[in-house]
This record gives sequence, C-alpha cells and structure tokens, in this order.
Amino acid sequence: MTDPIVPSDGGTPELPRRDFLRVATAGTGAFLAAASLTPDALAAQPQPPRGIRRRFGRASGHVVVVGAGAWGAFTAYHLRKEGMKVTLVDQYGIANSRATSGDETRGIRSSYGDRTVTADLWVRWARRSIEKWRAFDAEHGKRFGTRFFYTTGDVIIREKPEPFTTRTAELWTAQGVPFETLTADEARRRWPQFVSEGSQVVLYEPDAGVARARDSVQAVGALARDAGVEFKLGRIRPGAVTAGKMQALTFDDGSTLAADAYVFCCGPWFPKLFPSLMQTRMRIPMGHVCYFGTPEGDTRFQFPNIPSWNVPGVTGWPSHPIDNRGFRVRGAFAPPAPPRDDDEAPPPPPAPVAPDPRLQDPDLSPRWSSQERIDGSRRVLQKHFPALADAPIVETRSCHYESSVNRNFIVDRLPGADNAWLAGVGQAEGFKFSIVMGEYVASRVIGEPGDAVIAEAFRLPTAEYDPNAPSRWEEE
Repeated sequence: MTDPIVPSDGGTPELPRRDFLRVATAGTGAFLAAASLTPDALAAQPQPPRGIRRRFGRASGHVVVVGAGAWGAFTAYHLRKEGMKVTLVDQYGIANSRATSGDETRGIRSSYGDRTVTADLWVRWARRSIEKWRAFDAEHGKRFGTRFFYTTGDVIIREKPEPFTTRTAELWTAQGVPFETLTADEARRRWPQFVSEGSQVVLYEPDAGVARARDSVQAVGALARDAGVEFKLGRIRPGAVTAGKMQALTFDDGSTLAADAYVFCCGPWFPKLFPSLMQTRMRIPMGHVCYFGTPEGDTRFQFPNIPSWNVPGVTGWPSHPIDNRGFRVRGAFAPPAPPRDDDEAPPPPPAPVAPDPRLQDPDLSPRWSSQERIDGSRRVLQKHFPALADAPIVETRSCHYESSVNRNFIVDRLPGADNAWLAGVGQAEGFKFSIVMGEYVASRVIGEPGDAVIAEAFRLPTAEYDPNAPSRWEEE
C-alpha cells in the first residue's frame, strides 16, 4: 500500500484513491450480513466494457456520460483524469434549475442513524465526502475566486431520545467521529439565538458543513472542460442493445453518438429513459427550501455564528457571506400552528386536491413553493428562532430528488448491456456524496471491481414499489 497523503493543513491523512476503494468500508461485512451476499457476488470481478483498455496504468477509450449534474460532472471529470475520451451530454446545461438535488447550498454531515442495514457505510462515505469537499475548496477556491465549502458544524436537537439520535451516536462512537453530547443549557449558552429548552438530546458534529451547490457543479464542469471533456447540449434516447452492448445514443434531431461505454447519471429522468426498468424501482418527490432575510445589522444568523441544524422533520443553516441568500429552512408543514387565543372554532381543513401529474415529470413539474410550505417554514422559525419569526421571505427553491426502494444509491450495469451503467438515485443526499461517487463510478466503468460489499449494496434492486400503492407526491 502506498503512503497516505497528508493534507497541508495537518488534517486527517487521505488514502490514495485505489487504496480507498479497497478499504473504505473495511469491517462492513457484519452490518451487511442481512444483504444475503452470495459467493458468486463476492467472487465476481466485472470486466471493463469492450473498447476500454489499460495502457501504462491509464485507461483509454470513449465514454459518454449522460447528465451534467453533480454525479455526471464529477464522473466525467474523473474518467478524463484516468485517460478516457469523455463526452458529457445534458439537455438543459450544467447545474440548471431543473437538476436533481439542486438548490444553491447543500448541507454535508454524517448523521445517518436513520439508515437501516447500510448505515455504517453511509457514515463512512459521508466522512470521506467532508474531507474531499474541504480539499476541493482548498485546491480550487482560489482559482475560481470564491469559496465552495464552509465548516459550520451541525447540531441535532430532539425533545427526547429516538432511534435516529441513538443510532447516530453509536455509529459515530464506533467510527471515531468527533462529536459532542450537550445539555439544553450548554446549547443555549453557545447559541442563544436557537431555542433549545426542553430538549433532552443535543448532538453536535463540529466537522459538518455546507457547500455552495450550484457554484460547485459549475466549477467541476469547468475543470472537466479544461481537462478535455467535450460537452454537448441536447436530449438523447438510449440506443438499442445488441449482443450485450449498447450501440449508440440518439438525439432529438436524429443524429447519433457512439462510444465504447455509456454512463447514465439522470436523476429523476431515469423513469422516462428506462420506464420498464426504473418506474417501479424509484420515486421522485419534490423538495422545497425557503430562504429568509436576516435582520439588518444582526449577524447572529450568519456564518460562523450559528451551525447548520436539524430539528424533527426540518433542516437548515445560516446565511453565508459570499452570496448571502438568507437563512435556509427546508420547506415544512410542521410544527402545527399555535393554538388560537379566542373561542372561535378553527376553519375546516381544505378539501384534498388531486395530485398534479406534472409533479412526476421533471420536464414539466412547476418549481415553486406553496404558501402552505412557506407558512410551515415560518412556524419552524417561530418555535426555534423567534428573532426571525417575522423575517421576510427572500427566495424559495424546489427540486426533485429520488428515493429507491431499498434507500441506497444505484451504481450498476444496465441489465443486458455490459457497456452501459446506471448511476444515481441519490436519496435526497446525492449532491453531498457526488464528490466521492463520481470517483467511484469512474473506477467501476474502467474495470476496477472495488469493494464487493459496496458493489452489492449499490446493485440495481430486485424489489419494486407497489405500482398500485399511493405515490408520495411531496417531500418525505
């Protein structure tokens, strides 16, 4: 094994990439025992697609990556660094407003006690992602004249213990993740602008942070272009598969694009591109975010004076100095409105409205937040940040995210095609992990089997959603 790379700031040493792919999840066999790994699955050593070759430690051949969001941009960049000829295709452009798991900022933390069998894997990869985002910011921030990642810390507050908080603390302890367990009084002394009275559980992860999402993806796109990745704007259809190989992609104008391998990083467009395969294996709810203007001259709700935060059902973080979009609240319906002071009966609830079918089509879905979402987010401020109770709403954002039937990412070959890959279904966490997943996907495409446990966890699930069950049309 080669020597670890020690960051210049004296932080945690980083393993070289191939070593990490081998050992990132060492010791995960026990927690994945329920995944029923077969001997064949563990022994399988996938070969690279025909046409991709190794020369002097570098790969050669042509790969088309479809989708220039976070996963697609990082995948294209790493494939090019490996020596591949790469074409990156997107129908709307890099970091466009329809992109999955979008928004202007995204929180990056490792509190995944709500995951089931693969919780240990999620925490390990989240910690690796935090390291990589810090390194990306240090390496490229100066070049682009900006900053991409802020270490804000993240605080979880609950009125009483629950499985999510208990399991998160257990995972952090087992993996040596730095964290603090605070009392409500300690939390109030640190962050008096955050109401925490009555909370029995306060967990603080000091290394967590917030990345500037759109700017980061645009930066990766620029790095990829500089490295030689060719970009094409247009809508494609997957090509026919014959003799175990996808032949070519077809654009709307009838032109085609052939390559040695294809990687589809298509987020909520997967059910449209591969309807028989993906429509019952994933859902594409809509997430909502509200940004509130902080009071004039009041810096208590700006970085670095308050961490990102997690209360039941809602997350958020402070405004940041570069673009200062505002104090972020993930759009919510809860907590309920405060009780009325008079004897007047509350108005009857509105009649249920049939879901808009456009919400299941990422090309047609309206990207706006209802007044109900905005009011729900304001109630979160009233309860936890009373100084912002009347803060003006300055911006809203809406985007699709994806949930798979097994709550894991999908990184696997398209059934029947050894040169086509599916990569995505980000579980509302896709951007956070993109800086690691792009590297991982690229390694799989060029023929590195990686860790067998990870490969099995990210296989295309065999289970499917019940097509007759009601869909979740809104944010989970």
